[in-house]
Amino acid sequence: MPSSLPRSTPADQQVDPAAILAFLDAMDERPDIEMHSLMVVRHGHVVAEGWWAPYSAGRPHLLYSLSKSFTSTAAAFAQAEGLLDLDDAVVGHFPEFADEITDPRTRSVKIRHVAAMASGHTREMLPEAVGRDRDEPVRGFLLIPPDREPGTVFAYSQPCTYTLASIVQRNAGMPLTRYLRPRLFDPLGIGHVGWHTFPPGREQGFSGLHARTEDIAKLGLLYRQGGRWEGAQLIDEKWVAEATSKQAPRPAIADELVRFQGFHFC
Repeated sequence: MPSSLPRSTPADQQVDPAAILAFLDAMDERPDIEMHSLMVVRHGHVVAEGWWAPYSAGRPHLLYSLSKSFTSTAAAFAQAEGLLDLDDAVVGHFPEFADEITDPRTRSVKIRHVAAMASGHTREMLPEAVGRDRDEPVRGFLLIPPDREPGTVFAYSQPCTYTLASIVQRNAGMPLTRYLRPRLFDPLGIGHVGWHTFPPGREQGFSGLHARTEDIAKLGLLYRQGGRWEGAQLIDEKWVAEATSKQAPRPAIADELVRFQGFHFC
């Protein structure tokens, strides 16, 4: 059953209410930004929340790329249960493609590389991956040789996360939503969710998850607490540290301006 985070006033949690109002005013002046909802959490308490019609507190809505954070969390559980290892070669989890995946860089792409969108490609790969194999985009992705050595460059690419999601679902023998239900959704009090599918019938992973605003807040709080929830260590603390650490530089940016991408905050 869904449960709620505790509520508090901003002042009681050392948050300036004027700052929240100033943020809302700034968003109201941005016609290029469409607000769906807002929830501010401080010290484990919700101190501000709101929704813009037709969205509401109890209505799951599309999370777009926030879905990736839930996919990475599924990978955390899968590693803890021995279903995968971050240092596994991706192609090793798709042996049916092994004979045709001959590029040395592709064969050296590890799960940690796709988890961090550091496969060595320097561009978004979804159109190319689907273009090469509409029925199995993982195969289409693996048929495209990386531009650089895997792990050396970050590039936002949906097939990286889709490949990670595919490995979890293939090895768990079930969709992400079913796999996460007893491990994440139930412990955090997250109710009904839904996830769009992608060929060949797997849940997307890179987008497509429908959940409530408070469900997002709970996941963020779980990571903020080092993977602990109500006294239980749900996610390994080492995973949380690595997943939120520097992974690979973005291309064509001076060293002093380089930003980095973790496993799941995309």
